[in-house]
Amino acid sequence: MSNILVTGGAGYIGSHACKALKAAGYTPVTYDNLSTGWEDAAKFGPFEQGDLTDRDRLDQIFAAYQPTAILHFAALSQVGESMRDPGMYWHNNVSGSLTLFQAAVAAGCLNVVFSSTCATYGDQDNVVLDENSAQHPINAYGASKRAIEDMLRDFQNAYGLNHVIFRYFNVAGADPDAEVGEFHQPETHLIPLILDAIDGKRDALTIFGTDYDTQDGTCIRDYVHVMDLVDAHILGLKWLEDSKGCDVFNLGTGTGFSVREVMQQAQAVTGKDVPFIEGPRRPGDCTKLVSGSDRAEADLGWTPKRSTLEHMIGDAWRWHQTGHYVK
Repeated sequence: MSNILVTGGAGYIGSHACKALKAAGYTPVTYDNLSTGWEDAAKFGPFEQGDLTDRDRLDQIFAAYQPTAILHFAALSQVGESMRDPGMYWHNNVSGSLTLFQAAVAAGCLNVVFSSTCATYGDQDNVVLDENSAQHPINAYGASKRAIEDMLRDFQNAYGLNHVIFRYFNVAGADPDAEVGEFHQPETHLIPLILDAIDGKRDALTIFGTDYDTQDGTCIRDYVHVMDLVDAHILGLKWLEDSKGCDVFNLGTGTGFSVREVMQQAQAVTGKDVPFIEGPRRPGDCTKLVSGSDRAEADLGWTPKRSTLEHMIGDAWRWHQTGHYVK
C-alpha cells in the first residue's frame, strides 16, 4: 500500500482527498500547519504537523514515510487577502512550494498532483475557459498559483518531476457521509456563508457587487462538488503512475451560476429564506469564470457526477447540521 503525502490534508479539499485515497487503497499522510486546517479532519491516515517552508521537517517526513507521490493542496487562497497582503501569498504559496519540490526531488519522490486554480486566467468573460486560454491573473492568489505551475515545468525539465496540474475555481459541497466538510475561520465561501445566514449563525449574507454585466447583476462562477474534484485527483495520480509525464487539466462543468441563483437553490433545498444585504464589489473579483473539462474527460476519464447545485447544497447542508470542528 503506497504512502501519499497530502499537503494541506487537514483542510477542506485535502481532507476529502484523504478519504478518497484511503478508499482507493492508498495511505494518505497529512502534512499541515493547521493555520487553516483542522486536526479532527485528518482521520484517514497519519497526521504530521509542519510548515511547507520548513525543509528539515519535510526531509524528516520524506525519510519516515517514503511517499510515492504528493497531492499538493496547501496554500493561502483568499482573493481579497491576497490583494491586501501579496507578500504573504508569494512567501507561503510560492516559497513553500519551492521548498516542498526541492525536498521531494532530494527524496526521489517524483510524482506531484498540484491543486491550481482558474484564477490564473484572470477576468475573461463570456467564454468557456480551456487549458490553452491565456493566463492573466488579476490578484496575487492567481499569480502565485501560476508561478508554481511554471516552477513545476522547470522541475520536470531539470529533475524529471512528473506532475498533473488541476485548474478549478469554486469547490462546493461536502462528503455525502458527513464525515468531513467545509469549515473556515473566517468563512469566505459562498455556500457555507449562505447556510450560516439561513441557520442564524450570521445576521445576513452580503452580496458583494450587484452591478456586474450578468443576467441578475451578480458574478458567475462554475461550481464543482468536492467529491468530484477529489475523484479527479485520484485519476490524476493513477495517470502519473501509469504514464509518467506532465499535463494540465481544467476541472469544471462548463455551466456557471450567479450568486442569486445559488441563493435561490439554497432556499429550495433548505426550505428557508436567505437573509441578505447588498454591498460593493470586492477588489480582484472577476465577473464570470466558467471552465470546461473536455481534456480531463478524454484523457483521465473524469466526469463530474455530483456537481449540481442541488447535490452540492444538499450535502453541504447535511454537513452543516452535524456540527463543526473545534480548535
